[in-house]
Amino acid sequence: MTIWKHELRAGRASLCVWFGAIAFLLAVCVLIYPEMAGQMDEMSETFSQMGGFSQAFGMDRLNFGEFIGFFGIECGNVLGLGGALFAALTGIAALSKEEEGHTAEFLLTHPVSRPRVVAEKLCAVMTQIILLNAAAAAVTYLCIAAIGESPDGKTMALLFLAYLLMQAEIAVICFGISAFLGRGGTGIGLGLAAVFYFLNMIANLTEQARFLKYVTPFGYAESADIITEGRLEGKYLAAGAFFALVGVIAAFIRYARKDIG
Repeated sequence: MTIWKHELRAGRASLCVWFGAIAFLLAVCVLIYPEMAGQMDEMSETFSQMGGFSQAFGMDRLNFGEFIGFFGIECGNVLGLGGALFAALTGIAALSKEEEGHTAEFLLTHPVSRPRVVAEKLCAVMTQIILLNAAAAAVTYLCIAAIGESPDGKTMALLFLAYLLMQAEIAVICFGISAFLGRGGTGIGLGLAAVFYFLNMIANLTEQARFLKYVTPFGYAESADIITEGRLEGKYLAAGAFFALVGVIAAFIRYARKDIG
């Protein structure tokens, strides 16, 4: 697992920066809740009457007066969107950076097959995403304990699981794209994560656009759906698993045939 360890060492600075930013914002969101709790009932009613804007973010279905509703919107966007951007950047650079940094020749002269290179790099990407989410969850629960709240454990676990799966899917899709790139694709990764986010907003606006939930991983990580229904939507998860599998297969096939110079 030499390549896996190398990738983790190379990515630790980025991981720490992203974790620091996401953890700080999560902590602020949770810790300010007691100060805002008294105003939340009025805000909840106001947001529920804002038509399309409320529907896009799922605010028409959540009660801001309850901590879990507040967490689902405020903290959910922090970890959901922030984690998605981190996942996209990590995945899109995994394979393309060797060619961009002119280190591919050195890597491939070692007694290691290309499929193993892909497998270990993919494991490194997944490890970083798991570490980010585990640390973010730990910070969140510490802050929740500090303010004396006790949200439903199952719902909280489902929310964190959904964010983890969503980030993993985005990372794997970007990982597959990375195998086709000869230079860094930072813009592609960030753009794809943003497109997925806005597709979910569009899907929330009207039933005619609901099919977009099958396309975007944010479809099964919608906090309003998880909190109100108490589960993850299996059909959207299945679609996400399919796209992730396509990304993995594409990465292995393309990298094995790629002329790296």
